Amino acid sequence: MNPKSEKYSKFLLVQEMMDTVGVVSRFDPMQTKQVSPKINSIGKLLLTGEGSSRIFPAKNAIRKALTWGVDLRLVTDGSRQSAQYDLSKFAVFCASNSGRTKEVVTLAKKLGEIGNENRFGLSANKGTLLEQTCKETFVLTCGWEQAVAATKSVVEQALFYESILWHIAGKPLPSFSDLSAKIEQALTLQIEPSIVEAASKAPTIYFAGYNDGVAEELTLKTNEITRKKSDYLEGTYAVHGIEEVMNANDVVFVVDPIDAEIEKFQEVLVKGVGLKVIAIANRETALTTIRVPDAGQMMPYVYLCAGWNLLVEIGLSIGINLDKPERARKVGNEFIQ
Repeated sequence: MNPKSEKYSKFLLVQEMMDTVGVVSRFDPMQTKQVSPKINSIGKLLLTGEGSSRIFPAKNAIRKALTWGVDLRLVTDGSRQSAQYDLSKFAVFCASNSGRTKEVVTLAKKLGEIGNENRFGLSANKGTLLEQTCKETFVLTCGWEQAVAATKSVVEQALFYESILWHIAGKPLPSFSDLSAKIEQALTLQIEPSIVEAASKAPTIYFAGYNDGVAEELTLKTNEITRKKSDYLEGTYAVHGIEEVMNANDVVFVVDPIDAEIEKFQEVLVKGVGLKVIAIANRETALTTIRVPDAGQMMPYVYLCAGWNLLVEIGLSIGINLDKPERARKVGNEFIQ
């Protein structure tokens, strides 16, 4: 993806992807310093929202908390399902960029009705219905996105949630300038044309990898950006039955493959089905690899942005107008007052 070329820069989606570089470099982790001890004392935190506002931000935080051994019960589910839970003893973050997502606002209202004072909002807009409903609302600095597919807001939401963990766990803050530089590299690295061509012709594009929201979010973005069918294959799901319905023209992208699992992917998918399996990794692998810069524990952000880059190239190769999906809407289910 070359933001200096009019081929790319004319699209709002590309502009907002590139805006992520600045969003990360300016991120202020101190905005969660006051709320973090409160959440830690409660000991239970639900991160809810719909679509991109939940998938990567919440699941990245959960993986980090488990990896670090943070003594916090951290869970996520969609707002409708979460509304069926007993959340009286939970702190709850309700994320909605528009601040008008019906499922999220309805849950926040229910929390107020049961007297849960630890209900927090996370939005890209001020003065929203969500802000009126939550006890305290934090507003992202990235601003409202014009493209249908959320991008820069997803990264800022994830950093926001992760910053709560940094404060609770006493972890040193990452270098945001370094991370933003690595993200810029991932967004602008040149993707091998043969990879783009294979994905452009694939009936279905699969993403496999850790359950940290990266591969799952890229699956959603595949629908929005390339208009292609896609599926997320968590862990080794890709080699446990779904190969029965795959065909040789499909493509599987494995984000940060676990070395011990690569041989099985090759055996079942490459040799067995005859399809292409491509890694997105910060190292060379035994698979065809899209190599991205190493960012240590902040790698999920780099992988996500490299995936955006890939999807833009696929979309443009097909001739898609990246800014105008046929059916997808910016606010999936808007609360109308």
